[in-house]
Amino acid sequence: MIRNTMRAAVTAGCLIGMTSLASLAASAFEGVWKVKDTAGRPFEITLSSGGIAKATRGEGMTGTWKEEGNAAVITWKTGWTTKITNEGGQIKRQRIARAKR
Repeated sequence: MIRNTMRAAVTAGCLIGMTSLASLAASAFEGVWKVKDTAGRPFEITLSSGGIAKATRGEGMTGTWKEEGNAAVITWKTGWTTKITNEGGQIKRQRIARAKR
């Protein structure tokens, strides 16, 4: 009885540890992404842990991001939304309509 209880406790501890490690793993989208604006000018988007997004294009271009399936969806403070996907090693950036204010 004690042996079965100990075994169950150790198994539960291992499962909790594995779940915790998985939740600490960084998203594949975290980092610096080299993209181009609609006029073809290059700029960088940095996606940080905690859902913070920053870009080198425009003054104060900041926002939040979250992973949705195979994409990172960025909501900028300007009201615009950007979607970054990595399809077979090719980065695709899609500008989504500006939210109505």
